[in-house]
Amino acid sequence: MRVQEIMTREPACCTRDTRIEEVARMMREHDCGGIPVVLNADDRVPLGMVTDRDIVVRTIAHGRNPLDLTAGQVMTSPVVTVTDHDSLEECSQKLEENQVRRAPVVDAKGRCCGIVAQADLARRAPGNLTAEVVRTVSQPQKTERDDGAV
Repeated sequence: MRVQEIMTREPACCTRDTRIEEVARMMREHDCGGIPVVLNADDRVPLGMVTDRDIVVRTIAHGRNPLDLTAGQVMTSPVVTVTDHDSLEECSQKLEENQVRRAPVVDAKGRCCGIVAQADLARRAPGNLTAEVVRTVSQPQKTERDDGAV
C-alpha cells in the first residue's frame, strides 16, 4: 500500500507570514493538529510545519503572545516529508526516525499534495506497523531549548 492511498489530499497550508491566530483557526476548521508551511500558495513547496504543540511550546510557554507571531516564527523546520509514492513502511520509518506524528506529502515536483498522520496509519495500515509507529513516535522527546529550537 502507498501513502497516496491513505493521505488527506490537498491539506490546508499557510505561508511563513500567516498569523498564528489564522493558523489556529485553520486547525479548528479542518479538525487537524498541524498545518504545513509552504513557500507560497502557487508552488506549495513545504518549508516547515506548525503544530498545536508548537503554538503552545514556542509561544505561550515562553510568555509570548501568539497573536503577535507568524507561522514562520514558530514552525518546526526543516520539515520531514514523505512522497505520495512511498510505501506505508517507508512512511512509518520516516515518522519513527524523526519522532513526528504527521508529515506533509509531496509529489514528484516537491509540492505539498497531502498530509499523512499517525491516525491515517492507525486506520489503514497493518496492526504491527501501526503499533511500532505509535510506540516509537511516543517516546519522550528532547527537551525544548529556550530559543524555541529543539
